[in-house]
Amino acid sequence: MSDILTVDKLCKSYEKFRLDNVSFSLEKGKITGFIGRNGAGKTTTLKSLLNFVHPDSGEINFFGKNFSEAENEIKQKIGFVSGGMDCYIKSKLRTISTTTKRFYPEWDEKAYKKYLELFSLDESKTPSQLSAGMKVKYSLALALSHNAQLLILDEPTSGLDPVSRDELLDVFLELCSGGKTILFSTHITSDLDKCADNIIYIKNGRILAQDNMEHYTAGYRLLELDDEGAQILKDKLIGCKKSRHGWSALIKTMDCKDIPQAQPADLEDIMVHMEKEEE
Repeated sequence: MSDILTVDKLCKSYEKFRLDNVSFSLEKGKITGFIGRNGAGKTTTLKSLLNFVHPDSGEINFFGKNFSEAENEIKQKIGFVSGGMDCYIKSKLRTISTTTKRFYPEWDEKAYKKYLELFSLDESKTPSQLSAGMKVKYSLALALSHNAQLLILDEPTSGLDPVSRDELLDVFLELCSGGKTILFSTHITSDLDKCADNIIYIKNGRILAQDNMEHYTAGYRLLELDDEGAQILKDKLIGCKKSRHGWSALIKTMDCKDIPQAQPADLEDIMVHMEKEEE
């Protein structure tokens, strides 16, 4: 069992949505991608972990300690970063940083200055003057400057251009090579193809899969079929959908040993076809 984060049977109910017995764990020093379509429960899960919303039931342990019993201590070791900054948008970064570090006894001013330089951040600017990518980098600088061991990232690359996204992914890889652990929620699966070690897939409030990234994608193949082929293989196909030249579908690798046209499936292929499957 991981001593970084373990979640057991987490539940949260709303009028039209339920987070249903969500359970998973994180591997230390790795990037774990948390995927699912919009509305699947990613943000609700992350906010429940940190008590931003109150779970109905379930157990959450960080660093071997129960979150409800050691919340303040645990939050000193966690950095939470989302895709934007909606507060204090007219305050200078210098002012925001000065206020923030009062809450963290282990604030490392030397590390903070290092990340300001690394991310090319100007403390005289305000969040309203920063691009979306620079806002994320500033949030990262704050999180990393209090010696956070775990980074929880909620759609940090959403809305960024490809170059900015790629730069952030390089930062994430470098952080994990230095021993940090990252839980990275996103619906941009191509980002995870570049950096994730492990994957957690949530669908309609339930965990559909938790696996090593390479092992998970290796378990499926992608097929392009005509009408006849789709009919012949229909009992083995997953998420069959119309495509330009006929039909597209997933098939389990174990089921396609005699099907030479089966191609490797990436994470986006798997997610698109899984979402076509009926509950």
